[in-house]
Amino acid sequence: MTALPGRLSVILLGLALASLVAGPASSQTPRGHGAEGRDMELVGHDDLQGRSAYQPTIHKQGGRFIAYVGHHGGKSRNPLTGVDEDNGTSIVDVTDAARPRYLAHIPGAAGGGEQGGAQMARVCDRQGKTYLLRTFGNAVPNSAHEVWDVSDPAKPRKVSTVVTGLTSTHKNYWECDTGTAYLISGDLAKPDPMQPGPSGWRTSRMTKIYDLSDPAKPVFVRDFGLAGQEPGSTAPGPVPPGAHGPMVLGNRVYFAYGTSADGILQIVDRQKLLTGGKEPTAANLNAPEISRLYMSPNWGGHTAFPVLGMTIGDWAPNTKGHMRDFVVLVSEAIANECREFRHGSFMIDITTETRPFGVATFEVPESLGKFCQRGGRFGPHSSSESFAPIFYKKLVFIAYFNAGVRAVDIRNPYAPREAAFYVPATTERTAERCVTEPSRSCKVAIQTNNVEADERGFVYLADRANTGLHIVRLTGDAAKIIGN
Repeated sequence: MTALPGRLSVILLGLALASLVAGPASSQTPRGHGAEGRDMELVGHDDLQGRSAYQPTIHKQGGRFIAYVGHHGGKSRNPLTGVDEDNGTSIVDVTDAARPRYLAHIPGAAGGGEQGGAQMARVCDRQGKTYLLRTFGNAVPNSAHEVWDVSDPAKPRKVSTVVTGLTSTHKNYWECDTGTAYLISGDLAKPDPMQPGPSGWRTSRMTKIYDLSDPAKPVFVRDFGLAGQEPGSTAPGPVPPGAHGPMVLGNRVYFAYGTSADGILQIVDRQKLLTGGKEPTAANLNAPEISRLYMSPNWGGHTAFPVLGMTIGDWAPNTKGHMRDFVVLVSEAIANECREFRHGSFMIDITTETRPFGVATFEVPESLGKFCQRGGRFGPHSSSESFAPIFYKKLVFIAYFNAGVRAVDIRNPYAPREAAFYVPATTERTAERCVTEPSRSCKVAIQTNNVEADERGFVYLADRANTGLHIVRLTGDAAKIIGN
């Protein structure tokens, strides 16, 4: 499949294809391409010391706004110390969004690409201090989850190692009000995660839940995953796909599994999850589940972002059903130059929690930007996860790799539309992305990897291809959606 057909709503997941407008492709420069956009403009930029960036988290600390950016593996010179440091976590003061100020770099694990670094960053205020929860590495036996005191963001101090001896650490979630943390990783105890047996989970990614209400004294709560992944399972058939990451809202946990194929959305009762049976048996794993939605095998669950209590304006005359709940479910593109199925982002109606149902799809038409020819990945990676009132229930921002960030108007969740977009320019730091078939070919293109937004209305783009952190804002008609 090279494109999503117009009759997608009939064929796959019952989803209706949203009609979008994308801007024209910019001309190529010797080192990639220039910036382009519609109703969105660049405010500020920091090159993040040329490190490949994954997840930006924006945290308000007193009167300041601080960006904590997780990195993939690799190594780069830190001008603040004059030392070559393994990629870890960048800490940037973005109070003045037009003039970001790099404060500190916390080195991560050694190793390139997916092996080293410290990809994930979550930040919470606890006990009068500010703490960073981050992953450390991604390979056996050194992968871990750590907590750092970043009350003074320019002088981070390690507080605890929550758990170590893991692999495949990934997208954590931390409840700032309770301190409960959901840590994605592999817990193997043997070299091959897919082999059944009495020790080790049968998936490379499951969820370890800890009480981090006192970040200096982590308390283990339980392990969680899909039945059939648990140690010693003899369940027939393929092992269910690994977790990518959860999100929590109210008494529900929304888990996305599969990342880019064989995706599953799982809705879980949080109270039952935290207080139910701790032994990882199939019965105990199934007990807190409310429902699950199986996606097409071509698509996976990377991000599951709940958007609850939406009023459907056009449904106001109806006597029933004009208040609805949704999950924005994103499937990740993973191959350069479209050497894969086309990925999309889906609106899932979960008003009846036991029967989630896909009702709409968002995609960027490749033909209007010739994105498959630009180099690198084209397609969605993840959505923003901000509950800031300025954006919530109005706009969701989707990282689209070489198509930059796309601002999606979800006020009518049954017909989401593109409200704005911004594709940053490449720089001398932007790394090449290559394909090998039919022959080896490399191109320079932006790779917007993850995006986040803050309560002031700024949107933050982290670039996978070493181009740094871009800070943008809405203009024109898109700005009117949020009252600016």
